[in-house]
Amino acid sequence: MTSKVDNKHAESVPAIFDDAVAQKPDPFDLFGQWLAAAGETEVNDPNAMALATVDAQGLPDCRIMLLNGWDRDGFVFYTNTRSAKGQELAAHPVAALLFHWKSVRRQIRMRGAVEQVSDAQADAYFATRPRGSRIGAHASRQSSPLESRQQLIDRVQELTAGFEGGEVLRPAHWTGFRLVPVQMEFWQDGKYRLHDRVRYTRTDAQGSWTAQRLNP
Repeated sequence: MTSKVDNKHAESVPAIFDDAVAQKPDPFDLFGQWLAAAGETEVNDPNAMALATVDAQGLPDCRIMLLNGWDRDGFVFYTNTRSAKGQELAAHPVAALLFHWKSVRRQIRMRGAVEQVSDAQADAYFATRPRGSRIGAHASRQSSPLESRQQLIDRVQELTAGFEGGEVLRPAHWTGFRLVPVQMEFWQDGKYRLHDRVRYTRTDAQGSWTAQRLNP
C-alpha cells in the first residue's frame, strides 16, 4: 500500500532516469543540474549536506555542513582543523557526503578520500566571508568545552576591538577540505517506492566512471 503523499508526489515529479541517462559516464554534470534545480525550490541552503567521518575508536560521526565549492576535482568545505571533524579527518582522511533535497525528493550520496585545499585557496575563500564570520573563526575554539555563552561573546568583542582598523586574516587552524569522490549515487523518488537509483564508481581520482542501476 502506498500513501496519499506518494500518489500526489508521483503526479508532480516525473522520473528523471531513462537507461540512456543512467549510463552517462560523468556524474559531475548531473550533480550540477540537480544542485541548480534545488536552488530553485529549496527554502534554505540548497548547498547543505551531511558530512560523515569516523573517530579514533571507529565510531561514525555526522553533521550538517555547507558545500562551499565544487568542480571535477571534488567537493570543498571549510572548518576549524582543531574541531572534532578536523581531527577525525586528520586521523582518517576519508569521508561521506549526503545531499538531501526534500522539495524535489532527491538525494545524492558520495564517498572518497579527503585532502586539504591549498593555503592560497583557503585564503581566497576566507577573504569572501563577512568580517564578523572571519572574527568568529578566530574566536571559536570549535568543539572544545565552553563555560558560558558570555565567554564566547566576550572573546568576540575582544577580538573585534583588536582587529579594529585592520584586516582579519585567516587563522592557521582554519582551512578547507576537498572530498574526491570514487562513488556517487543519485536517488530520485518514484511512485509506489519504485525509486530511481544509479551509482557511479571509479577506482581512483584519475579513473573513468562506470554506472550501475540499483534496485530501490
